[in-house]
Amino acid sequence: MNRPESPPPAGATPSSLSGESLLTPAEVAALFRVDPKTVTRWAVAGKLTSLRTLGGHRRYRADEVHALLADARGDGLTAEAALRRDGAL
Repeated sequence: MNRPESPPPAGATPSSLSGESLLTPAEVAALFRVDPKTVTRWAVAGKLTSLRTLGGHRRYRADEVHALLADARGDGLTAEAALRRDGAL
């Protein structure tokens, strides 16, 4: 007797199931030490690319977030100051 496939884990999105690492707005905010609403504003401004889950929640590619964080630190600025300099805030 064939058993039906088990459903994906709770919170899993097609991208996360394919091995792409995604972060929630709260996780990105913690890395940059800003409020999660600020992260959403960055996405609206085009500074970060966001993906939407089926439920409409934003998710961010971890590699893109870490690259932005490294760029901000490489300039000797805080992440928020680097985004202000680039006009995203």
